[in-house]
Parts: sequence; C-alpha cells; structure tokens
Amino acid sequence: MTASAPTPPAAPVVDLRDASKVYARGGGSVVALDGVSVAIHEGEKVAIMGPSGSGKSTLLSILGCLDRPTRGEYRLFGDEVSALSDDRLSRVRNERIGFVFQSFHLIPQLTVLENVETPLVYGPVPQADWRARALECLERVGLLARSDHRPAELSGGEAQRVAVARALVTSPRMLLADEPTGNLDSHTGEEIADLLDALHREGRTVVIVTHNEALGRRAPRTLHLRDGRVEREDGAS
Repeated sequence: MTASAPTPPAAPVVDLRDASKVYARGGGSVVALDGVSVAIHEGEKVAIMGPSGSGKSTLLSILGCLDRPTRGEYRLFGDEVSALSDDRLSRVRNERIGFVFQSFHLIPQLTVLENVETPLVYGPVPQADWRARALECLERVGLLARSDHRPAELSGGEAQRVAVARALVTSPRMLLADEPTGNLDSHTGEEIADLLDALHREGRTVVIVTHNEALGRRAPRTLHLRDGRVEREDGAS
C-alpha cells in the first residue's frame, strides 16, 4: 500500500514579515516597530506584552488593518494587505476582525442593543437579522437583561462585555483585544479573561495586547516586545 502524502500545514491567518513602522514627529522620526515578523494560525491565542512604548498597540493596529507598515509585507487571511483598496480593507475589518478596546468605545446615545448592532450597519447581514444576532451575542456575554440600558448605566465590566458582544456580532474569524482588562478591577478583569478563554476554546483566533502578567500567562503563546522589536517569544511551537 502506498503511503499518502502528508497534508501540508495550513497557511497562517496572520503572516507579517520584517515589518517596520516609522512616524514623522517634530521634524524627525520615531521608529515604533523595527523589523517585526509574526505568524499566527487559525485558532491560536497569542498575547503581546512589553513596556509602554515597546510597539504593542502599533503592532495590533497593523494586524487589524487600522494602520499599514512603513516597510515589510503583511498577508491577512491569505491576502496581501498592501494590494487591498481602502474599501476592501474596511470590509475585512468589518467582516473578519472583531475589536475590543480598553476604553470600550461604546456610543453613549445608543442603547446596549443598538451598540451591538452597529457593526452590522456596514456589513452584508440583512437588516431583518440584526436584532436577533445582537441579542444572541448579548446572551453569550450574559447581558441580555441590560439590552435597553445606556452605556452610562453600566459598570465597567458590563461595558466591556458589551464591547465583546459587539466584536462578535459579525462572526469574525479573529478577535483583537487591546488592554481589555486595563480599566477594570481584578475580579471583573478575571471575568473578562474567562470570557476570552471561552471564545478561544470555541476555536476563535484571539490576539491580546496587555500589561497584565496574569492575563498574558493565560495565552499559550506570548510575544514580548521591547523598543519595537520582538525580544523573545514564549510557547512557540
């Protein structure tokens, strides 16, 4: 019997190669990233850690297509990002990536339900399905009973759960979280960390920027940045 050929490994969903980011400032320039290469496969959970100014948030912005590298190559879900139009990048961000920010970024004039529905306005989901999808996501994060409240009526932990529900409503392949427990007390931060763990166990790709050592240790793989470079990597296969 002839042995079958081994299945080739799947291409990474994130494939950043030798990327640098330089900002003009005060007549000079600041190097935020300096030759960073990162590959992340479907279903991985990765923490990005480092001191302030190490380039963590810049790296996350590039991974989420909120910014472009000054130099280097970036392939996301198999597409070369530099070749995508601004409209196509907007669709990628809306349909394939969910964002969770430290400051929640909820719209104060809207109800919790309306906040969660917001990303669907810009995507392909029919309007008739918006409410059901938003309610499903609120139930997923345990906030169905708060759907008619405004953000000002929520605790910090509740606001962050709404932000997670909003990130999930488009069924993204990847979730990017920038200091998701940064504005929360330790107990509430643990609850958000547990929720991110649960999403990862469901097979979602999760990338977290954090100063929180305990949150970082929850990730099977950690990138440590310093001065715009990957200083070391823990847990790499």
